[in-house]
Amino acid sequence: MKSPFHVMIIPTLGCPSKCHYCWSSDEGSPRMSIETVQAIAEWLKDYQSNQVTITFHGGEPLLAGAEFYRQTLPILSGELAHLTPTFALQSNLWLLTPELAQVLAEYRIPIGSSIDGPEEITDTQRGEGYFKKTMRGYEIARANGLEVRFICTFTNRSVREKEAIFNFFLERGFPLKLHPALPSLRSKDPKEWALEPEEYGELLVYLLDRYLENLGRIEVMNINDLCKCIFTRHGTVCTYVDCMGTTLAIGPDGSIYPCYRFVGMPEYVMGNVRDRPTAEDLARSEAWKLMHAFKDYVDRECAGCSHIKYCRGGCPYNAIAPTDGEVRGVDPHCVAYKRIFDEITTRLNDEMFGSADMEMGGFGFPPRKGAKPGIMAILRTMATR
Repeated sequence: MKSPFHVMIIPTLGCPSKCHYCWSSDEGSPRMSIETVQAIAEWLKDYQSNQVTITFHGGEPLLAGAEFYRQTLPILSGELAHLTPTFALQSNLWLLTPELAQVLAEYRIPIGSSIDGPEEITDTQRGEGYFKKTMRGYEIARANGLEVRFICTFTNRSVREKEAIFNFFLERGFPLKLHPALPSLRSKDPKEWALEPEEYGELLVYLLDRYLENLGRIEVMNINDLCKCIFTRHGTVCTYVDCMGTTLAIGPDGSIYPCYRFVGMPEYVMGNVRDRPTAEDLARSEAWKLMHAFKDYVDRECAGCSHIKYCRGGCPYNAIAPTDGEVRGVDPHCVAYKRIFDEITTRLNDEMFGSADMEMGGFGFPPRKGAKPGIMAILRTMATR
């Protein structure tokens, strides 16, 4: 079975919101032309033979406007029909109109958006009025049949309000997917909002406990992914896999990058779609070589770690960007990853091999009557969803 191929198209790095911890927006960013979209389709047509997922990201991809998507989606779906493309979009929803929502709905495009919890917390981190504007867009999306899921960014400030944030998602029936705030390379004080790895690890354990207390009432997507990593012994999301070669990003001018996080950083350009580079061409770029240098570093330095198969050193961007492109270590969130992977592994072993107060029985078997739900309960819930 072939592995899926993921392309992230960045129509612009511009964004109307001014989130305090943002590390990726650029007010002066150009916007992608339809000619560039056509070049993307022509390049991918010959470059790839696997099924392809295309995510429109940013900045704010809706700045490209309804007409951009009205032309772009037929081009990509038509030219790449042999790759059975599927689409997704990441947006703050401020610019979503009924007209644009109908264009996206025609292609059943799921939307990822961002809310950091209750209005006061969200607006403190993302700017006054952010919450209401996003929720207004959410209502338009839902009215037009679009699926929306929210990402919640935890900062070193909002983590103190983790209970209120969890309850916000629980009470509204929203699935919870979280990101830790990263040091902003564009800020004079990069760590002003950044969530420290130790705090991130404890947050994940807290969310594991709250998830188990409310299993069936909420989905904590990160915990699902982490449990699946351990159970399958393989990373299931981009943070925990060797992503080079299976994920690429394309900037507004057609430049090709290893990942959307690098878009706008000239030193990470691997080629341009207009030149129709082959995989061998991209492999000769310095950025490609750097990604593989990170992989080799992980193989060497993490060889003794019990989680190496499904962690893979975490995110290369997190490891490389703060060190000016030098491979000096793994993802700084390694401490958090070890904390939660150890916790899940210990609990899973207890459940399967000998804890008296946890549910017993293997995967697919019902829990013992009166037993507390545990990791196997999460895996069963995922399997039946």
